[in-house]
Amino acid sequence: MRKRVLTLVALAVLPFLAASPASADRPDCAPAATAASTSAASVKVWLAGDSTMANPRSSCPVGWGSQFDPLFNDNVVVQNDAVAGRSIQTWLYESNVQNTMDSAGECVVSPRTFHQRWLNMLDATNGMKAGDYLMIQFGINDGDRNCPRHVGSARYKELLTMMAKAAKDRGATPIFLTPVSAIRCSGSTAVATRGFLTETFDAGRASGVAVIDLHKLSYGLYNTLKLCPNDGDYTKGPVGAFFCNDHTHFEAAGARQIAGVVAKALRDQRIPLSTYLK
Repeated sequence: MRKRVLTLVALAVLPFLAASPASADRPDCAPAATAASTSAASVKVWLAGDSTMANPRSSCPVGWGSQFDPLFNDNVVVQNDAVAGRSIQTWLYESNVQNTMDSAGECVVSPRTFHQRWLNMLDATNGMKAGDYLMIQFGINDGDRNCPRHVGSARYKELLTMMAKAAKDRGATPIFLTPVSAIRCSGSTAVATRGFLTETFDAGRASGVAVIDLHKLSYGLYNTLKLCPNDGDYTKGPVGAFFCNDHTHFEAAGARQIAGVVAKALRDQRIPLSTYLK
């Protein structure tokens, strides 16, 4: 009797066992596999910077970082975490940078805890991962003589180096950019306007990080576009189409051209991220 029951159970289960291998090969399983493959192949480009890179909150200014994603193929996603008005230190330690300086002439940071935007990049699950890139562009607000934005030369290099190491520790590739230039004319020639250039290159050499000299490339673009001379009226003509009603921030058209300059530099310097450009 017992053998008969076992035989009946085995016969009942057999069809399901036979069906299992076939079900794994059904067409309706293919989309899930494709989605997983696409997700695994994606690269995220993380951006850290100031208003000249940041996403717009109005029609102007428009940071070049907001125009960067369309230049890449579908394997790349750009995560723009640039924030207007920030130095490298206030970007990292938002609300913890004090209005007082220490004996070394640096703004006091207390408590020395990171802002959530940097913690998000460091997150083990959703932050920077192997194959990603971190592009860092500061140096405009850092030259403020007053705290909390002020950053000294040595401190600037220290913070760039720290960010680069954090990216590398997670398998991501850091890229430094010198600050994009404002428009300033000497007669018919656009000239340099920013600091922290030497510091950026020094930190790049010390950390083995590629540096895009966006400062030089940007005022070179202004000369190519013949934005000089101008009478300081940023509301009209080619300079008005490129800049907001100031000498620093970009209209959408200007931001797109700066993003294009950065993309070209990736190619010209043979930075591997360039392989994902359209």
